[in-house]
Amino acid sequence: MRPYPPARRQDIVEDLHGHRVADPYRWLEDPGAADTKAWLAAQDKLFRKVMDPLPARDALRRRLGELLGAGSVGSPIWRGERRFFTRRAPGQEHPVLYTAGPDGSERVLIDPIALDPDGTTTLDGWQPDKEGRRLAYKISTGGDEESLLYVMDVASGERVEGPIDRARYSSIAWLPDGEAYYYTRRLPARDVPAGEEQYHRRVYLHRVGTEPDTDTLIFGDGMDKTNYYGVSVSRDGRWLTVSASQGTAPRNDLWIADLSASPPGSPELRAVQEGVDAATGLRVGRDGRAYVFTDRDAPRSRLCVTDPADPSYETWRDLVPQDPEAVLTDYAILDDLDRPVLLAGWMRHAISEITVHDLETGARLGTVPTPGLGSIGGIIERPEDGHEAWFGYTDNVTPSSVMHYDARTGETTLWASAPGTVEVPDIETRQITYTSRDGTEVRMLVSSRPGLSGPRPTVLYGYGGFNVPLTPAYSASILAWVEAGGVYAVANLRGGSEEGEEWHRAGMRDRKQNVFDDFHAAAEKLIADGLTTPSRLAISGGSNGGLLVGAALTQRPELYRAVVCSAPLLDMARYERFGLGETWNDEYGRADDPEEFGWLIGYSPYHHVHAGTAYPAVLFTTFAGDTRVDPLHARKMCAALQHTTASEAPILLRDEPEVGHGSRSVSRSITLMADTLAFMAAQTGLTLPDELTRDLIAG
Repeated sequence: MRPYPPARRQDIVEDLHGHRVADPYRWLEDPGAADTKAWLAAQDKLFRKVMDPLPARDALRRRLGELLGAGSVGSPIWRGERRFFTRRAPGQEHPVLYTAGPDGSERVLIDPIALDPDGTTTLDGWQPDKEGRRLAYKISTGGDEESLLYVMDVASGERVEGPIDRARYSSIAWLPDGEAYYYTRRLPARDVPAGEEQYHRRVYLHRVGTEPDTDTLIFGDGMDKTNYYGVSVSRDGRWLTVSASQGTAPRNDLWIADLSASPPGSPELRAVQEGVDAATGLRVGRDGRAYVFTDRDAPRSRLCVTDPADPSYETWRDLVPQDPEAVLTDYAILDDLDRPVLLAGWMRHAISEITVHDLETGARLGTVPTPGLGSIGGIIERPEDGHEAWFGYTDNVTPSSVMHYDARTGETTLWASAPGTVEVPDIETRQITYTSRDGTEVRMLVSSRPGLSGPRPTVLYGYGGFNVPLTPAYSASILAWVEAGGVYAVANLRGGSEEGEEWHRAGMRDRKQNVFDDFHAAAEKLIADGLTTPSRLAISGGSNGGLLVGAALTQRPELYRAVVCSAPLLDMARYERFGLGETWNDEYGRADDPEEFGWLIGYSPYHHVHAGTAYPAVLFTTFAGDTRVDPLHARKMCAALQHTTASEAPILLRDEPEVGHGSRSVSRSITLMADTLAFMAAQTGLTLPDELTRDLIAG
């Protein structure tokens, strides 16, 4: 497909640790430059020229809207007799935060559309105080995720204070009585070196009603600039814990302070874990024991108990030891029983399950029934009257729901279902095991309509990084594709957490190529099993998954027909310079280290675009408000592919304003999904069945 919008090539070649590294499209790093804006405008015109005639887009939008019309519901957070929860009803653009009192009557606390009818404002997080009288919440606008922190009086719905800026990714830990809380905040831009405005967090104690600039500094001064901090305070207000991790590193330091022995404004923190290559969290229960959730000496994680007054490693005692196959993911304590119990959440080869244990000894007593082979959300107990638990549940055909478990009866019941009704297509999902290049067994979930045979248009999706698991979940995209006769496969690549921390580390740093090899092997398995062919196979991924499919299309261009590459990392020589890149160098490696740069440049997609190669069709999707992964990666890669490819398959860029890397309104999600599915359908030969098309148009 030619001609493409012109893009000048700069003669930039640098010697980096002995590697000659070309960067002909560095000028596209500047989004405000006139030539970048002109290039983007031309790309938008090209995108519309190719995409607007596609017949499937309108039908897909309609069907995706129907499937997303199921809405969503979140598990309740209890404070006494008051509960807080989110729900998105059919027709709503964003989940709405509600509260309900003892009589069950519900009241809206935060509706993002009421704050911003344009739909570009999102609720980033919320935390009620220990009494349920006040609510801290964070909102951001335009996709920038630059959260502003507010406090609301729950009874009246009135704002008590705010906004407090620079509160992105801040946890909130209330002290009793709701008059003060610990939180994290970045230093002002004027106090940090240029280019480091997204870093330099500190932990503060804030008293409600006072100026945030007078907050008491608690922790973080002089520590690594990329540190993320977590704070929590025990239910009785006695124990403060502070965790610190360098960026997204899979390890953290952890401290604890007894607030009955030192004042909240100057807590005497003592180390629980420091300088240890493990991820550890600590919570003090109502029984006074410290519960330690850790992957230290247990890559599939374990739960230990100790004395919070002396939580040194030597005192830890296994309560729920590591399982040889399943990964421990969560736990809840139900202690208002004659025999108190602990619920343990597990992920066994990407499928969730819950077991019941004696709280004192950890002995396994039984299981909690779940609706099917799906995924559970966080297990939440009630802080008082603890004999019940709630957990979210979803699978490939079940919209989000909330289940209720009563330890007194042993029964699991549906507590809340998604508020909308939707007709879900008949699909079957099976888990396939295949062998990667180095002999490692990898699993993937493959969904299709029952009874279909022969090679089908197929989407292969993956992520493979940052310890993120891909587990069964309700997805309008998957359902719409499968309903139309396609196959949709989700691969559980190394780099994720489906098999624990060792699985994660087998796909990071110098072993990142394992992720790409796992992905190629998944494609080859789908082809070998007769489910698809290279001419009918599309791949899709976003963020770190965008890096995955970027590497896939440059390493094995003949294996794939179409690629959707969303919000991707692609220039791995310079990724640390933009967005939040520097917080990810433990996952990928540092460009200023000669050895680690060798890892990065060995697969960096932007630097492996070669002249004369017939590349598959590619659709890059970027978001102008993205402050995590800078859209420059996709711009530069798009220009490189358009200049180089020897095929007629289109290379397109879809750039969207006023949204970012994270959550977005439903209508924007529908439009994006329709565009990406229509693109893949056009390239792989998937057509909507005539009867479905007629129903959609007639409806």
